[in-house]
Amino acid sequence: MVELYFDDIIEVDRLDPDGKKYDKVSRIEAHSEEDDMHLLLDVNTELYPISAGEKFRLALTQTLSLNGSAVTPEGKQKSLADKFEYVMHGLLYKIAEDTSEANLKVVIYISFGGLQLMLKGEPSKMGKFKVDQKLFLLMRKV
Repeated sequence: MVELYFDDIIEVDRLDPDGKKYDKVSRIEAHSEEDDMHLLLDVNTELYPISAGEKFRLALTQTLSLNGSAVTPEGKQKSLADKFEYVMHGLLYKIAEDTSEANLKVVIYISFGGLQLMLKGEPSKMGKFKVDQKLFLLMRKV
């Protein structure tokens, strides 16, 4: 069984909050429905168009193997990626604390070859994440 480090329905609040910087990439600002998480995510909108108000399922995991093994399936083998529309592989490079709000929040930063994810939430929801972890991000519109 695959262990998902994060799995929730995300609603896009707005696109490019700091203005459009690249032709094929948009930064989405969004929030999760169940876990009260806030995120900023760079998406190649030429490959995966997305707009404000849309909802999608977002999952983070260390493997695409359906049995949870560290070996990623190749060729015609079924994988977790078959259940999603947009997949990226990246490295968690930073974990920080955000004390600007009343409750302490943990912020993780993952780079997917230059496309970034910033995920902020309660410390209890972020315990599985470690610096230098390689993770897959999987998205599917709902």
